[in-house]
Amino acid sequence: STTFESRMVAPQDVNDPALRLLICDHALRLPFNAPTRILVTSDDVIHSWAVPALGVKVDACPGRINAFTIIPKKLGTFYGQCSEICGVNHAFIPIMVEVVI
Repeated sequence: STTFESRMVAPQDVNDPALRLLICDHALRLPFNAPTRILVTSDDVIHSWAVPALGVKVDACPGRINAFTIIPKKLGTFYGQCSEICGVNHAFIPIMVEVVI
């Protein structure tokens, strides 16, 4: 089991302006074409972990663990965001997933 955290990168540290609200300091690395079980939860409010290009959207709820299995069929870096309006300063919670061989 692995615990994973990442944080939004400051806008002045992002080289590509198109990724300003999508890039974070650590990407979640997943193996290509292999199942990975992911557990999500929250310690404050309901969030929604979403990476549309990978077909993933799962709620992260306080006091509850939601699980899903993903088998990535595409290589590359994929971006997502929390897709729940979850509070002040939570408008952009970026997610980066790197699918690797």
